[in-house]
Amino acid sequence: MPQNLWNDAEAKALPDLDGLVYRSNLLGRDRAVCNIFGGNTSAKIDVVNHAGRQTRVLAVKASGSDLATITEPQFAILYLDDILPLINREAMTDEEMVAYLDRTAFEPGRPRQSIETLMHAFVPFKHVDHTHPDAIISLACTPNAEQTAKDVYGDRMVYVKYIRPGFTLSKWIGEKIAANPQAECVVMGKHGLIAWADDSKTCYDNSIRIIAEAEAYIAERKRGKRVYGQLTVPALPEAERREIMTEVLPVIRGAVSKRSHTILQYDDSEAVLDMVGSAKSGEVSQQGAACPDHLVHVKRQPLFIDWRADQGVDALKKLVQDGVADYEQRYGEYFETNKEPGDELRDSAPRVILIPGIGMVNTGKDVANADVSRQLYHRAVEVIGGAEALGEFVSLTAKESYDIEYWPLELYKLRLRPPDRDFAGKVVLITGGASGIGRATAYKLASDGAHVVVADINTENGEEVAADLQKRFGKKRAMFVHTDVTSEAAVQNSMQQAILAYGGLDVLVNNAGIAGGMPIEETTLADWQRQIDILATGYFLMAREAFILMKRQGIGGTMVFVGSKNSIAAGKGAAAYSAAKAAEIHLARCIAEEGGAHGIRVNSVLPDAVIRGSSIWSGDWKAERAANYGVEIDQLNDFYRQRNVLKVEILAEDQAEAIAFLAGPRSSKTTGAVLTVDGGVAAAYVR
Repeated sequence: MPQNLWNDAEAKALPDLDGLVYRSNLLGRDRAVCNIFGGNTSAKIDVVNHAGRQTRVLAVKASGSDLATITEPQFAILYLDDILPLINREAMTDEEMVAYLDRTAFEPGRPRQSIETLMHAFVPFKHVDHTHPDAIISLACTPNAEQTAKDVYGDRMVYVKYIRPGFTLSKWIGEKIAANPQAECVVMGKHGLIAWADDSKTCYDNSIRIIAEAEAYIAERKRGKRVYGQLTVPALPEAERREIMTEVLPVIRGAVSKRSHTILQYDDSEAVLDMVGSAKSGEVSQQGAACPDHLVHVKRQPLFIDWRADQGVDALKKLVQDGVADYEQRYGEYFETNKEPGDELRDSAPRVILIPGIGMVNTGKDVANADVSRQLYHRAVEVIGGAEALGEFVSLTAKESYDIEYWPLELYKLRLRPPDRDFAGKVVLITGGASGIGRATAYKLASDGAHVVVADINTENGEEVAADLQKRFGKKRAMFVHTDVTSEAAVQNSMQQAILAYGGLDVLVNNAGIAGGMPIEETTLADWQRQIDILATGYFLMAREAFILMKRQGIGGTMVFVGSKNSIAAGKGAAAYSAAKAAEIHLARCIAEEGGAHGIRVNSVLPDAVIRGSSIWSGDWKAERAANYGVEIDQLNDFYRQRNVLKVEILAEDQAEAIAFLAGPRSSKTTGAVLTVDGGVAAAYVR
């Protein structure tokens, strides 16, 4: 049941607009009350305008914001007296409505108002909540939805049949409320709930109470029922599920990323496993979307994979590939059947994939979008189950769905998004990502849209980098995996964690390293082996596992090896280090030869003397190099600067820029290359 979270002590001192924010955040806190990014709230407020005159305004949630996190600047504010006369019009197109409302802005610079603004204006009360509660939508998705809703609310409710949001729906609602003064809510067919009051607390109380009544009604009818049918495919053990998905997620990601790179989220929660394994799920899930709010993020139908564990993992991979191809063909037919002049086919891949015994996979252009899809399909599971408990689930029709999915006002939100950056939808794993070049590269690629896996042996610094990347670029945009690159098991684990977190891998930055040097006669076998293990074997293990994963995805990939000036110029007093660094770039060129047929590019960047922020210079290496060149330790930075042609200090950020170029689309026809970023060291010129 929804909890009433109102706190008088918190709310009573808030002015009108801040009180609206408070109420909105409370409603959004419970996703069974209001979907992520769904619903809208409003308040009719008296304010003083720029000329010092008292005027009435409508503050309404702006398009694209989320009630759970909305802040005061995310509300549009419009002149109410300019809006109210519109109810007397007979008709108004979407384009006319939007153009008119844009001219009623009270405060320029605020975001565009909700597409349901007129509905809020026409409800003759000061405070209005429009939510999409699971229980209400369940009522509204039954064969005789109006009667079902009346069974709960009687004459306290008015019902409006489904119609796409806009002027006509708003006019219907305003007129029905005026004609039914006893009503305390509107139930909207296949859509949601409207509640109101003349003060904010009562409005909130009404919303929660009305939703609770519907939840209680459905709970009573659910008692003792399995709404999705008997469990026919029990969940596999967790460890087995995860093992299977490390094999299958890259195949899924490759199949759904033909048009643009996609991030996956895997969900094997108890509710999902129960639903996907039940007898009726394969049929009921294909009927269609419950409401416009779900549709926008999960599409009209999920892809349901009819698979059993005894068929084996290879069969599941084949079913996934065939299923995605079939889904895209059916989506194309859906588009052709319903399209209007000027419509252009959008992404035809599924947003939700259901696998009995395994769980659910959600797709999106980034991890946030994939997670929205995940959250909303949880809501769909509840809604469909509630409707089935009441008799039968009735979805939006194909035409109703299409008219939302390709609605110009909905597509407008997409056009507001900035263009994709170079690494949008891509997954990058950086070894040695906790400091120096690796750290700088993590920040650079994340700022260009990447989802970053920081792989390092330094847990404290690695976790700090990943946490800061999430703080700067978004929740789940980065993760840390403790990785010893000399351990085959640890390397394989890092790949598995990237798969389970994001679905696969697009870019490997082979960067983890150490440094050390001494005259050849003083170099022990242990010294030699340590350099080879980390700098050569470590690069080999990471590259091999990344190659296997990229090949499994089938959408190409890139690797960048961070070598050294010593990769091609002899390093006096550093034979082991220089030999290992030389091995790195030759390994890169060999893998480039093998990778070409699979669209896998491999290039190398060669830095020199990146001292600032680098962990390899914090030990004996700095003193050894200073002694080797006959300078004091505090003079070493200047020595390196003076020996390059440009007389510049080389920074980690300089390497990050080069790595971003070699890993990204601007070098799409370059492989097997070596790029020096050393200020111009003549001995290391590439020959």
